Amino acid sequence: MNPLHTLTASGLAAAFRTGATTPTDAVEHFLGRIEAHSETVGAFVTVTADSALASAAVATRAFATQDHTELPPLYGVPTAVKDLSLTAGVRTMFGSQAMTDYVPSVSDAVVDKIAAAGMISLGKTNTPEFGTPCYTEPDVAPPARTPYDLERSAGGSSGGAAAAVAAGLIPLAHGSDGGGSIRIPASVCGLVGLKPSRGRVSKAPLHADIAGLSVSGPLATSVRDAALFLDAIAGPAPGDALWADPLATGDSFRAWCDRDPGHLRIAHFATPMIAGTTLDPQVRSVYDDLVDRLSGLGHTLVEIEVPLPADTVPVFETVWSVSAALAPVRADREHLLRPLTRWLRDRGRAASAPDYGKALTAMAQTGAKAVASLAAYDAVLTPTLAQLPAPVGALRNDADPAADFEAQKAFSPYTSGWNVTGMPAISLPTGWSGTGLPIGMMLAAAPGQEQVLCALGAQVESVLSTAGDAEGWSRPSVVL
Repeated sequence: MNPLHTLTASGLAAAFRTGATTPTDAVEHFLGRIEAHSETVGAFVTVTADSALASAAVATRAFATQDHTELPPLYGVPTAVKDLSLTAGVRTMFGSQAMTDYVPSVSDAVVDKIAAAGMISLGKTNTPEFGTPCYTEPDVAPPARTPYDLERSAGGSSGGAAAAVAAGLIPLAHGSDGGGSIRIPASVCGLVGLKPSRGRVSKAPLHADIAGLSVSGPLATSVRDAALFLDAIAGPAPGDALWADPLATGDSFRAWCDRDPGHLRIAHFATPMIAGTTLDPQVRSVYDDLVDRLSGLGHTLVEIEVPLPADTVPVFETVWSVSAALAPVRADREHLLRPLTRWLRDRGRAASAPDYGKALTAMAQTGAKAVASLAAYDAVLTPTLAQLPAPVGALRNDADPAADFEAQKAFSPYTSGWNVTGMPAISLPTGWSGTGLPIGMMLAAAPGQEQVLCALGAQVESVLSTAGDAEGWSRPSVVL
């Protein structure tokens, strides 16, 4: 059998069922890789080896004594939780020096769902302070780096999760996305990153994101693995005020990966949603290639104008800044915050309550208009990012946080629009630069239509895999 870290999550789960390996073997193998490589790629901030091994022993006994059909699809598969999510009894730092001693007494609902699905968390993954920037370079851990080039960032804010999966430290991971934080790291690490619809994954018990921008989702090496993870974490908790309609009883997002998506109408645009941004020619080339491939699959491709107006950007920035200001930091620890965080919090505090209310209203109205304008299409294609993976430190500017923020916008001018609309979106690894850097493309769908992205994404993945055999297209090797 191939080394365990080269298997997909689905492949590992299948190996458990055939007896080719066990959850204990897998957890021990991945803990060894974490010890060897985590610091190099900035993947983990906390490793929970003892609890993981204990859970693995339970799962190994279950495979030896129970009917395998009664066990969840990802039962026994190692994973990890982004360090923005509460995990009872486990230090949760939110990427901040101001929170290094915080140990929550409760877990977020998504963490409980991961455990209920039988997945085994090996710990908490690296994230920037409170998840605000699109790079992962916190003061509490080494920078997260893409394993395709250790001089370049793994993106953010789920940078540690993406680095862990891409480097083979775990087969799939939990992430969260309030402005691109799953899709950005997926693009620069050559992964599949799925941001679900607003309301698809519960935000219990805190329900702190009143703006509705952020949602948990998977980072994986295949669309099928991402769909399996979404099946595991989807669904409301008691008390949720908003939830996406579930699939029909007995249906699953994983099942949609094996279905022909049929003839789809796909809107597409390469013009950045944030004006004044330059699109890298190599990114444009991968985008044009995917447009041609989708057309060749029988889909109707329609080029459209950017569906969100330019004035969406300052509205989003107001909401983003106020969200940063609401992060619960003790007054005597404010000085420990990073310059960008302090700048955003000052900006958020400067907004009055009426300013914030107007911004929330404008964002909701703009999002609704965009969804309505896209109703004639089954999916929307754009690049995930405007640029190639950025060198570590290239976007960060401690001396000038305003310039830092502008650099982030130029790097990622496409992703946050789908957080405004609440639409699901998936980044797929569809191309490579001339030097072997990953380039992702993004597909979005109507709210509540993740199944369309699963079917279409799996079709694209299959076509690119076949093309690799016929055209010499292949995934470069990671440096680890």
